[in-house]
Amino acid sequence: MEERVLLAEDEVRMRTIVRDYFQAHGVGCDMAKDGAEALELLRQRDYDAVLLDVLMPEADGFTVCRAVREHSRVPILFLTALGEERDMLRGYALGADDYVTKPFSLAVLLAKTRALIRRSRGEEGERLTCGAIALQPALRRCAVGETAVELAPRDYALLLCLMRNQGQVLSRAQLLDKVWGIDFDGGERAVDVRIRALRAALGPAGKQIRTVFKAGYRMEGG
Repeated sequence: MEERVLLAEDEVRMRTIVRDYFQAHGVGCDMAKDGAEALELLRQRDYDAVLLDVLMPEADGFTVCRAVREHSRVPILFLTALGEERDMLRGYALGADDYVTKPFSLAVLLAKTRALIRRSRGEEGERLTCGAIALQPALRRCAVGETAVELAPRDYALLLCLMRNQGQVLSRAQLLDKVWGIDFDGGERAVDVRIRALRAALGPAGKQIRTVFKAGYRMEGG
């Protein structure tokens, strides 16, 4: 089987149903019963995609996603009974690529998973440029000129938000909502801290992120 995914789900019946369906359609599927086992399997081998249940014992899906994004861009799709917007925003802020809410269609789940794998294997999709900075969101790539730049997940999400709204002033409150999620209970100072880190990571191109006095930040082309 060319494709192999990791499924982390604490319900035995659900794990088995998804595994059997995927394998019947030519996609290998390893299983983890909780977050801790998922992290151990991810240390042992590489996967083409990771399917995470949110509500798991021994590290929930959000915790696993955060840990994975510290070192990997493998596509992550959440399986969850949580349908509220704030839960989805939290997942995206941590680096998730997509969501499927239970109960879901197995055919849709497989189609979404394969689409994420295709994108991660080189279908570049959307490309954003602003001055010297270029982003490929589907591949989570950032470059300044010809130089690749590695960014922490939060810093990448912050830059992506600024790039998609280049030329516009975004307040600290807006950035908190868009990048950290509405359930973030920290203050606006968190934005300033990450902006400083982002500018440093971008080197000379960091000056493209302009501070607008008493208003927020704006991405400019040069």
